Amino acid sequence: MDGAITAPDVIEGEASASVEKPLARVPLVLNKRNFSWITERIAGAVEGPAPRWWWVSFAITSMVAMFGLFCLGYQISTGVGTWGLNHPVGWAWDITNFVFWIGIGHAGTLISAILFLLRQKWRTSINRSAEAMTLFAVICAAIFPGVHVGRVWMAWFLAPLPNNYGIWPNFRSPLLWDVFAVSTYFSVSVLFWYTGLIPDLATLRDRATTKIKKLLYGIFAFGWRGSNRNWRHYEMAYLLLAGLSTPLVLSVHSVVSFDFATSIIPTWHTTIFPPYFVAGAIFGGFAMVLTLMIPARAIYKLHDIITVQHIDKMAKIILLTGSIVTYAYGMEFFVAWYSGNQYEKFAFFNRIFGPYWWYWWVGMFFCNALSPQLFWFKRFRHNIYIVYFVCMCVNAGMWFERFIIIVGGLHRDFLPSSWGMFYPTWVDIWTFVGTFGIFLSLFLIFIRYLPMIAMSEVKIVLPEADPHHVSPAGHHPVAAGGKERT
Repeated sequence: MDGAITAPDVIEGEASASVEKPLARVPLVLNKRNFSWITERIAGAVEGPAPRWWWVSFAITSMVAMFGLFCLGYQISTGVGTWGLNHPVGWAWDITNFVFWIGIGHAGTLISAILFLLRQKWRTSINRSAEAMTLFAVICAAIFPGVHVGRVWMAWFLAPLPNNYGIWPNFRSPLLWDVFAVSTYFSVSVLFWYTGLIPDLATLRDRATTKIKKLLYGIFAFGWRGSNRNWRHYEMAYLLLAGLSTPLVLSVHSVVSFDFATSIIPTWHTTIFPPYFVAGAIFGGFAMVLTLMIPARAIYKLHDIITVQHIDKMAKIILLTGSIVTYAYGMEFFVAWYSGNQYEKFAFFNRIFGPYWWYWWVGMFFCNALSPQLFWFKRFRHNIYIVYFVCMCVNAGMWFERFIIIVGGLHRDFLPSSWGMFYPTWVDIWTFVGTFGIFLSLFLIFIRYLPMIAMSEVKIVLPEADPHHVSPAGHHPVAAGGKERT
């Protein structure tokens, strides 16, 4: 890799230069990189041999994933009793993990679809990895609804089956709505992600050095030739899928929140849940995107493509959605007080002073409400270590939030005689840890065999893509090796 000037220095220099020209903006790709450098840097990560760190990381994550799958097999063969579920806590880590992983999968579609429709060009450096993260998170989430029913072989009853089968699924149940919403979301996300991949797959096909790679990339590139007709159809399909994906971002987690909001359990029976869950999902999803992209940016030396300005903008979105979530926390307590309902009042008093008090104070209050407030300050948004610390806090805090909503609402409801506590078993813990192994293993496979950054979209935001662009006097395009062409 080259030893070019570091990205923060370049940003400061180019930002100060833009002061003299008020209409000039900080470039989305630094160091005046050209088309060739973009292709070499991104495709080179796929074409070269797998580095040692990749093999070590994949060995660890795959072993964790295998043990998680073993725990799932043990639970299926033995019964749901291997988890810590009891009366009254019939939902615990299983549904907590389901809602957590579904939330993680929201940032990808938001970055890809909504920011695309709003013509936010900075999304081009991070949308591909965010979309892949969405798919892997939904795969992890789909494990839990099927397994927690107890009889996995009967889970297909949740599918929208015709009534002449005589199964008669309850179409008024929010649990059935989940199947519609999540399956639709996953299907559209796969199409959206794959459509964006096609031009880059064609690039890898044309650069392939072996017949097997050329054949495989050629099959999945669908005969892409980069013609005007190809691009016209591609852009229309991408626009339609973006428009279709946008309402799904809002609807999927709203439907998930109906699992709770349509019940009569204290702390669940509230109309604030749909917007509250959507904001929380985007909040946690963006934190996970930064959690994955910051190490990838450092390892593959992508500072010129994923700049500090990209991280700054994502930190601002985390601050915005975190503030919305904090407002929702406050409104929950206000509504409980204003309603005059003694059960609601006690439930929220129990949330902050009951047996699970530290889940609220550490997870919800510190991790989700306080830590994102650091992003009000520019120097913290531009400090990679602080950004990563806040993202890890948000990742943990969003899981704690889902736990305290689900278990905190169930373990003490209306009758003190039916109160109980939940304690996770080793199967609970390792099943959840195993899903992280599955998620990270899939992500490692993705960055190994597919371009983690959309080359075709990043090239569009370069000045070189403008047909009327003229290189300034004395400018020499930077080649792939970091040396200027003479």
